[in-house]
Amino acid sequence: MNSYMIKDNIEKVRNNIIKAAERAGRDPGDITLIAVSKTKPVDMLKEAYDAGIRDFGENKVQEILDKYDKLPGDIRWHMIGHLQTNKVKYISDKVCMIHSVDSLKLATEISKHALKAGRVIPILIEVNVANEESKFGVSFDACEALIRDIAPLDGIKISGLMAIAPYTDDPEENRIYFKRLKQLSVDITSKNIDNITMGVLSMGMTGDYEVAVEEGASHVRVGTGIFGERNYAIG
Repeated sequence: MNSYMIKDNIEKVRNNIIKAAERAGRDPGDITLIAVSKTKPVDMLKEAYDAGIRDFGENKVQEILDKYDKLPGDIRWHMIGHLQTNKVKYISDKVCMIHSVDSLKLATEISKHALKAGRVIPILIEVNVANEESKFGVSFDACEALIRDIAPLDGIKISGLMAIAPYTDDPEENRIYFKRLKQLSVDITSKNIDNITMGVLSMGMTGDYEVAVEEGASHVRVGTGIFGERNYAIG
């Protein structure tokens, strides 16, 4: 993909976010665009960076490690894929947020390595919004209990929720899931649990991010819409 295409794609996505926010009476400035750069080479990330992107999302620890030192230091790296406990130590000093926490075991490991790194790592609780067997995440019903278990841990802060909605050709089909996740965040906020804020709703991808913005997303994760189709032969 030519560099001007990446730049044009980013501009198109940003404009779509602005329009979706305005339809919902929201401030477009409250929405963070995360460029999902998994399987993409460093030169493509540089092009996105040059077009103003500072938030990049990766699914694999190894890709963050491979790219981290080759790119500018003001990039905010988001871990958005399933994270194994034995890999936490490698990224605890590198990521700005971990979106995919769905167990006390994982949260405990992040806490341990955050304390070693002398920092507080913002985390999101991943919710399996459609109860898909192929997806990670905690169920709606179990989410509050997990949050209460994680909340006392030092070195981390639960900052909101994350979801991967089902793949669909019709983004309207996912509106119900985005509405439910937003409502869950409101319900949890109302419980006033210590060390919990629900300011982040990480939901919406290339196919449905505009609907997600209309329903309250604070962070949208767009890969194909910026970089084109993924190349799984890499990495």
